[in-house]
Amino acid sequence: MANTYLFGASGHGKVIKDILNANGVKVEAFIDDNPNVNECGGRPVLHSAEGCSPMIVSIGVNRIRKMIVERLQTADSSVEFATAIHPSAVVSPSAKIGEGTVVMAGAVINADAVIGKHCIINTGATIDHECVIGDYCHIAPGVNISGATTVGEGTWMGVGSCAIQCLSIGKNCMIGAGSVVVKDIPDNVTAFGNPCRVLKNNE
Repeated sequence: MANTYLFGASGHGKVIKDILNANGVKVEAFIDDNPNVNECGGRPVLHSAEGCSPMIVSIGVNRIRKMIVERLQTADSSVEFATAIHPSAVVSPSAKIGEGTVVMAGAVINADAVIGKHCIINTGATIDHECVIGDYCHIAPGVNISGATTVGEGTWMGVGSCAIQCLSIGKNCMIGAGSVVVKDIPDNVTAFGNPCRVLKNNE
């Protein structure tokens, strides 16, 4: 992998920098819209993304990450996005991982799982066989998703939550920390608890 740029000078970006470094990849610079930030993780911070490729958008909030990716693609259709997989992660050879996605330390992605573009599979999360994780999802630390479950685009599964097998969790959902998902969850809702119940509509 070529030396890489990170869009988002943040703690999340520092973690991605460590993952890239562990793979022998240098972070050339961070990029950030805040003109008052000039250094992050020992690397310079640029305030323009022009000519910065390949890149990972290192922003933890799904909605903002998507907005930045779309903005970059509109400004430069040739921009390339890298992936970052920590050496301690276990990823099946039959799993598919989209561009821009980050797989953090201790994560496990099992056979025939499909991970979309610009996702975060955070520290110690497990994605079992034949799961489908949509674009721009954030699977937080310690989440466990059982086999053949689908998670829709833009959904955030909170730290320590879990889902049983063969479920459908909708797009743009927020699943609260520690929740136990035992039935399908519709699109655009916040849900929490054991068992996980819909609390409100996000629209």
